Amino acid sequence: MTTDYTPQEMMVAVASREIRDGDLVFVGMRLPVLAYAVAQSSHAPTARGLFEVGLMRSRPAEKFLGTMGDPPNVVGALWATRMSNAMALMAQGHVDLGFIGGAEVDRFGNLNTSYVGDPKKPNVKLPGSGGGADIAILSRRWVTLMSHERRRLVDRVSFVTSPGHGDGSPGWRRRNGLLGGGPSAIVTTLAVLRFPDEGGEAFLATVHPGHTVEEVLAETGWPLQVADRVIETSAPTNAELTSIRRFDPDGFWTRG
Repeated sequence: MTTDYTPQEMMVAVASREIRDGDLVFVGMRLPVLAYAVAQSSHAPTARGLFEVGLMRSRPAEKFLGTMGDPPNVVGALWATRMSNAMALMAQGHVDLGFIGGAEVDRFGNLNTSYVGDPKKPNVKLPGSGGGADIAILSRRWVTLMSHERRRLVDRVSFVTSPGHGDGSPGWRRRNGLLGGGPSAIVTTLAVLRFPDEGGEAFLATVHPGHTVEEVLAETGWPLQVADRVIETSAPTNAELTSIRRFDPDGFWTRG
């Protein structure tokens, strides 16, 4: 087991373990595309990857992807169609797992990719939803990937672009007509936060090697609940790192 890995490689390894064999995964870009490649090459050989641009794959692309529409992602695709068809699969309830990033996430898993600050005069303007709201509403479960900083893990997001468990009350998603199961985990550069099966508030489940519970709490913008038994996150295996570096050979996504 090597200890020579980056925080981003740690996140990719952990995210890949969230993918189950047979899953249809709404992949997205950046670290999730590597997570799918790692999982499909190891413990989830029948997982399929669905990309917002209208591609479905049964195998990861053979060459590095800078965007999901790059030619290597088209070559050998199971399905090359239009975006509306890919999104329709999610609307029909076929997507098992989605990955979403954002600028802010709160204690109930709500994500913000719209703006930070006062809506009339925001401090930061962000790109908006893209497919994020669709993933959050319709996929059976989803995982957030984010750098662990107090300015990102906040008590309440400035704007709910992609709804998680709302106000945290039991049955919030069902009462509001959201068909999917909501967020199951937040994977960060320091730790893994998870949610109760019935939804609600995130809790600290595991802490990455080299970090502490106290460090995680200090970098979280709300009084984070802690599991009765917090364990250390399993470090990336040599096989996982080999796979990550095969699909990101220059460290474009993982060594920045």
